Amino acid sequence: MGEASPVEYRVELTKRAAKALTKLDRVVQRRLLAALVLLRTTPRPPGSTALVGRPGEFRVRVGDHRIVYEIVDDRLVVLVLVIGHRRDVYR
Repeated sequence: MGEASPVEYRVELTKRAAKALTKLDRVVQRRLLAALVLLRTTPRPPGSTALVGRPGEFRVRVGDHRIVYEIVDDRLVVLVLVIGHRRDVYR
């Protein structure tokens, strides 16, 4: 029997998240992009946290930076809301 292919989500960035990503250092950008690629096949990876007071939103830590996103399971979309340094991302 063949293996079932994993479900793949589409990762979409809001304008705010895309703009924030372009302003970061190239090394940090690469690390964040690698994390975004992983979200395509594992939208709820180990280490992701559901945000309290923000139903349906999750965050992933990437060093001192955070990716805040929501998952739209019925459309297979991971919508990235915010990308930024941990001190700024929740404001």
